[in-house]
Amino acid sequence: MRINENTVLRGKKVTLVPYSPAHVPRYHEWMQSEELQRLTASEPLSLQQEYEMQRSWRDDADKCTFIVLDTERWSEQARGDEECMVGDVNLFLTDTEDPTLGEIEIMIAEPSYRGRGFGKEATLMMMSYGVTDLGITKFEAKIGQENEASICMFKKLHFKEVSVNSVFQEVTLRLDVGDQERQWLLDQTKHVKKKSYIEEKLPAGLKQGQEIIPRSKDDTVQGDSTALLSPPEGY
Repeated sequence: MRINENTVLRGKKVTLVPYSPAHVPRYHEWMQSEELQRLTASEPLSLQQEYEMQRSWRDDADKCTFIVLDTERWSEQARGDEECMVGDVNLFLTDTEDPTLGEIEIMIAEPSYRGRGFGKEATLMMMSYGVTDLGITKFEAKIGQENEASICMFKKLHFKEVSVNSVFQEVTLRLDVGDQERQWLLDQTKHVKKKSYIEEKLPAGLKQGQEIIPRSKDDTVQGDSTALLSPPEGY
């Protein structure tokens, strides 16, 4: 969905940014892992198919995706997103009879970032965004039975196990967000700052609508060119 295409959610450990074509090569590398394919019930795709999937997820009204970045690394302006990627988090609004129900998925693809609270903060941030910006009042998480760490994390976030599918070896957990849970969720994410993705990646001192025009190899001046700071046509 396009509602979050210029949204950055900056937390203490993680920053969530919209899934763009620039993220696809790294994401494609991740999904060659047999472990991640098994944990996410995914089939390997070609790089071209991965680009097509990214475009589909951007345009589909029932999917909201953020790429999870390491906040500390991303804060260094010289680093591109792809150097800071650690996973992704998704909300699927696939129940046409109940638009307030969102199925949430979290993947921390980089092994060195697992078990350090990155998945927990990213999940809380996505849930808060779902409640405040998408009108979600109920969350479900469907997790493979072997993924005990993920099941445990969701239970710590107040989700309750509601069913087990022995055929697909999958556990479904659910959280209904009443007034008390909503306030708890907002308290857990009150440190999160919502910003513009375009503005966040501009060089220091440069405003949106301006570009840096090289005057010589040792000098630059600022000029006005909003178009050059817009996403490429078709994205």
